[in-house]
Amino acid sequence: MPSPAPAIAEIRLAVRTALARLPEGTTVVVALSGGADSLALAAAAAFEGPRLGLRVASLTVDHGLQSDSDEVAKRVQRTATALGLEARTVRVAVEADGGPEAAARDARYAALRAAASDLHGSAVLLGHTLDDQAETVLLGLARGSGAASLQAMAPERVDDAGVRWLRPLLSVRRETTRAFCAASDLDPWDDPHNLDDRFRRVRVRQRVLPVLEAELGPGIAEALARTAEQLREDAEAFDEIIHETIEDIVEHAEAGISVSVAALAANPAALRNRIIRVVVDSEFGASLTRTQTVELARLVTDWAGQGPIDLPGCSAVRRGGRIVFTAR
Repeated sequence: MPSPAPAIAEIRLAVRTALARLPEGTTVVVALSGGADSLALAAAAAFEGPRLGLRVASLTVDHGLQSDSDEVAKRVQRTATALGLEARTVRVAVEADGGPEAAARDARYAALRAAASDLHGSAVLLGHTLDDQAETVLLGLARGSGAASLQAMAPERVDDAGVRWLRPLLSVRRETTRAFCAASDLDPWDDPHNLDDRFRRVRVRQRVLPVLEAELGPGIAEALARTAEQLREDAEAFDEIIHETIEDIVEHAEAGISVSVAALAANPAALRNRIIRVVVDSEFGASLTRTQTVELARLVTDWAGQGPIDLPGCSAVRRGGRIVFTAR
């Protein structure tokens, strides 16, 4: 038997490595839009999954954002069935809140989460590539939201609902998924939204990254993806330190919690600010901006009798040797 084309071999290996961590006999759900990335992922999962004792299903989400979206969804489902997948399609309503990209993403993830629950799936596979990762890092850099944003997408995460999300192709270039489809006689669907420069991600893809490659040389996408990976490793180490520290310095208070000023002051700024953000997020479910975090840290490092600080979901005030957080 002849060896598969290099693109097929590369993607099958990436998918096999991800699937090998899943329990035998369980189901995985592939998020299948019909584009080259998700189609290559689905085909590779259909090949590798049964060899690892896994049942493989696919879900195509019809967002209804284009006039022929139902026909596209039916075509994708036929392709998935031909690949040997248990193929499903669901139509979702996309709300306008937060912009069309965010609304479509939220609706899509909700549908995938529901499918994983219905099928008792052990994981959902997403087709994001190294190029997607590089674009996400640049978008995070433009927002100025710090290292947490620059970590971009994790290859594996478990959400609050207990759903396991895997991205097997984060080390694979987008051109490789197209080569996979060509070598496999698969005809991917090109979403017109991927060419619509109203969207920031499209502008990054079509304009920003090509300019960086032209001016700084090749390998920019790989470098950005490496940056995300390194920052994620740092963040994981920080998180472990932070949670150990919090156990020693946080106490329950009336209608909230309090944190030792002396303990916060003893930590370097990077760790102190992370502790503050984690405390507020875990106790009150609110995310602090950089400005809010710095202002709050001044209660520790630049105390001059300031009054309470209003924050999302809570307020903070210094009382003696502690910062007291109270729900609002």
